[in-house]
Amino acid sequence: MTKERVQCRIEGGVARVTLSRPEKLNALDRPMFDAIEATLAQLKATPGLRAVILTGEGRAFCAGLDVKSMLRHPVAAVEILRREADEATNLAQRVAYGWRELPVPVIAVTRGVCFGGGLQIALGADFRFSAPECRFSVMEIKWGIIPDMSGAATLRNLLGVDRAMELAMTGRELLATEAEQLGLVSRVCEDPLQEAEAFVRTLLTKSPDALAGIKQLYHDAWARSDAAVMQEETRLQKQILGRPNQWRATLGSLFGLKLVFGPSRFRG
Repeated sequence: MTKERVQCRIEGGVARVTLSRPEKLNALDRPMFDAIEATLAQLKATPGLRAVILTGEGRAFCAGLDVKSMLRHPVAAVEILRREADEATNLAQRVAYGWRELPVPVIAVTRGVCFGGGLQIALGADFRFSAPECRFSVMEIKWGIIPDMSGAATLRNLLGVDRAMELAMTGRELLATEAEQLGLVSRVCEDPLQEAEAFVRTLLTKSPDALAGIKQLYHDAWARSDAAVMQEETRLQKQILGRPNQWRATLGSLFGLKLVFGPSRFRG
């Protein structure tokens, strides 16, 4: 099952990675998390890798977390947030931030929808090329939770805190053109995959050492202590998950109910 969730083809030093669960708009269930992590490990161990193009099979890049699957398997939901004592990140964060840690340029090609965890995976890429009709949303608020797949670490390098909070607090959808204006999207084009491939061909003419150095230098220069930010993501999420207000938000979203929220017990 894990192998079916992600396809990875490497040719001429370029990896074409495809999230492959098209019947669910490539939504993230536990096998998808495991498959992405395995693919990242494969790419890290691939000699001569020069670039990665990350896409979604079918009509969408990724619709985010498969909430129904996680509700059926609550242990899996808890496990993806568990961090071992010697680990800086948990599984949920690694599948998104892992693209940032590859020493090669990573281009996410988005179409259809790029929601929630799917958006956080795309934010882990170095560039996002999008079809004009693609819709984006920091959707976690719909389920009464916070973005917890490294989005706080990656989003802060692209948006001001007020814009980032507005998107996270409302969960509103925005089209690629607005996403580009805000800085979420690098380029909007009619055929983003073709554009990404042309961009990669240009990068292949450059020194791989220089590209790796630029990637590390610029990400380090634009951010401080991403690991600390991701630890804070998990700490706060654990205060929210499973509490009455989170269940009210999830049930309301799943069944179209307008439920009244109780008093906040958030400790901060």
